Amino acid sequence: MKTLRNSLIAMLAIFAAACSTDDVQDRPVVKGIDEPVLMAPEEGNFYELDPNKLDVLAERFVWSAANFGEGIICSYDVEIDVKGDDFDTPSVIGTTSGVTQFAASVNVLNTAVQALGTTPFEPANFEVRIKAYVGSEVLYSNAVEMIITPFSTAIPKLWMPGGFQADSGYGDNFSHATAPQLSATAFGDTNFEGYVYIANTITSPDNGFKFSSQGDWSGTNYGAGATAGTLSADGGAANIIADAGYYLVKANTDALTYSLTATQWGVVGNATPGGWDNSTPMTYDPATKKWTVNLDLVPQTAPDNGWKFRANNAWDINLGAGSGANDLVYSGQNIGVAEAGTYTITLDLSNPRAYSYTIVKQ
Repeated sequence: MKTLRNSLIAMLAIFAAACSTDDVQDRPVVKGIDEPVLMAPEEGNFYELDPNKLDVLAERFVWSAANFGEGIICSYDVEIDVKGDDFDTPSVIGTTSGVTQFAASVNVLNTAVQALGTTPFEPANFEVRIKAYVGSEVLYSNAVEMIITPFSTAIPKLWMPGGFQADSGYGDNFSHATAPQLSATAFGDTNFEGYVYIANTITSPDNGFKFSSQGDWSGTNYGAGATAGTLSADGGAANIIADAGYYLVKANTDALTYSLTATQWGVVGNATPGGWDNSTPMTYDPATKKWTVNLDLVPQTAPDNGWKFRANNAWDINLGAGSGANDLVYSGQNIGVAEAGTYTITLDLSNPRAYSYTIVKQ
């Protein structure tokens, strides 16, 4: 034990000698001397970012080396901010260590711009600069203007807050957080749809609903227009009223129109008791927001035979198998049945434009 103690003392003595005062004094002094100079891109270049070319080079940022003293390698951030914001809360396009250029793809540049909260598909003016740093010592380059049209792959939504929510299974009345939603097919599309349950007839606009462009009242809120089936983008417009029912809701925020189609869902097909002529009705549960039915099915082979979902015992609105497991699309293929038996079939229309089903043999 004494030998081990002596060895440790000897090692500490060697370490202390290696870290002498002279060695500390010989360490390089970090001090910002020369700022980097951003040389590319050129001032005022225009960039229209294409979501179909995510991996294509958007811009190669090139700058001169910053000087923090002889032998000191610094890190660099390529910063971008909305022009006029003075880089108060910049977004970082990319980071390097010692390397004085950074190749930004379309996806990388778009992600950085999106983080600034700009509007997709609308050109805006930005400024980019280089931040050079070693620890807390920082130098900044000149700022260069870039005009960028970003994009978004997020699918737009409409919220439907109103006085019907509490009784219909959608949380508190006029609460965006729990309000049903409608969905477009892609960014830039103004045709929205979704399925919404209204438990009781809305007798007064005070208890009606609006369509909101975002999940609070800060966006555009569409109320009743001057004529039936039209919308007004005036936030002070009256709320929309409707009778009780389970609706296919459609809204077009460009044409300022909407429609409510009452639906009662069932299953139909030669695998079902009613054949292809009569739907077997399903029951809606406001708690689960799903339609269900228990029924006997006979074996049938899809796609020529089988069964599918349809509304109102008619073919105007029907859903069949999509490309993915348990996905549903309008006028999709028939769904086959492998074995005879009693089945529980569930239809879920609560996720706009992402409709699905389950089928379980009892």
